[in-house]
Amino acid sequence: MTDPQRLADTKPFRVNGWIVVLLICVSASVGHAFGRFSYGVLLPAVRDDLGISNTLAGFIGGANVGAYLIGTLCVSWLAGRYRLLGIMRVGMVLAVLGLCGASFSTSAEMLGLSLCITGVGGALLWIPAPVIAADAIPANKRPLAVGLMGSGIGFGILFVSTVSGRLRDSMGDAAWAQAYQVQFYIGVAVMVFVLLLVRHQQAKPAGGGGLGGFSALQRMRGWFPLTLAYGCFGFMYLLFLGFLTTRLEDDSGWTSVDASMAFSIMGVAMIFGGPLLTTLAQRFGVRFMLSLAFGLWPVFTVIVLSGIALPVWFGCMGIGFLFSSLPSLITLYVVENTTAEDYGASFAAATLVFGVAQTISPPIGGWIADMSGSFTLVFLLSAVTSLVGLAAVLRLPRTTGLLKAEQDSK
Repeated sequence: MTDPQRLADTKPFRVNGWIVVLLICVSASVGHAFGRFSYGVLLPAVRDDLGISNTLAGFIGGANVGAYLIGTLCVSWLAGRYRLLGIMRVGMVLAVLGLCGASFSTSAEMLGLSLCITGVGGALLWIPAPVIAADAIPANKRPLAVGLMGSGIGFGILFVSTVSGRLRDSMGDAAWAQAYQVQFYIGVAVMVFVLLLVRHQQAKPAGGGGLGGFSALQRMRGWFPLTLAYGCFGFMYLLFLGFLTTRLEDDSGWTSVDASMAFSIMGVAMIFGGPLLTTLAQRFGVRFMLSLAFGLWPVFTVIVLSGIALPVWFGCMGIGFLFSSLPSLITLYVVENTTAEDYGASFAAATLVFGVAQTISPPIGGWIADMSGSFTLVFLLSAVTSLVGLAAVLRLPRTTGLLKAEQDSK
């Protein structure tokens, strides 16, 4: 992978650098908000229109995140052989193709296959995106560029929840296919602009990326509790996001419009959560902010279980803040506690554990809902898993950044 700092120092910044960042933000919306999280909003409509069980609906969601895991492993190999811009372009094309397939799906099998395609595409698109966005603008603005990509996902979720709620209100459960069609058309437009305008200067990779990375991960201070916490996050967040609208409609008697509004509120909070909590981490420490985030997750989850409008909206806002901040805080911890040589392999290995956890989460949640007849136990499982993550985070070293500071001083 190229060194963005070295490249930034040897090439002039073009006027369209912020345009590149903006396009990558919108690409993140297509790959993640459209290709991954929109299924959680549309799940009740998909389930009822296709006449499938919660378990099967969960397996469809699991297929998407499982494919994302496969895509993540592929990127670790591809990045050593192909330029990052090429990988991102392929990911963009795959994400759009998957949305096209979803919009014309008439069966659970076809929808599952389509979401597998968007899952692989999302991984190929997302992982190279931070380097490409950061390399497009001056060095002192790079944290903002990376933060804006996460905000792009929040904007995308807000858009998806609003559009799907209105379509379902007017067209019924069958409107889920039309919602995917709208996302597909937007994806095509974004893809064209990305292919035409986004550029990235990078030397030809030398090869040797490989898979794995656990040897490098084990050299990181606190690697086991951090990896356990990351896995807990992967398992718990999809139990909430993947079944939120279904819980509100089935168990709390909400209309599809009101349930989509709750998801929209969560999307708005996602826009601001990551930048806010990572900024606070610079003052209070990553360990403290991770503990706070894992500790608050069960509180907001139980509030949402009340089913009462105002508390649910408040709980969704809190979950949105935490959802966008937890992965950023975990990434920040890895950055502070690994060398530049170990960072990529270490984070890839930790992401593998995260990916496995989020792959098994939707099927387990759907099965529990079918067995119990409601989603109460599903949300409680999310809360309990967060407490396990909290216990893991409390085992992290109290001081971080020592190794990073030593490397920077050399």
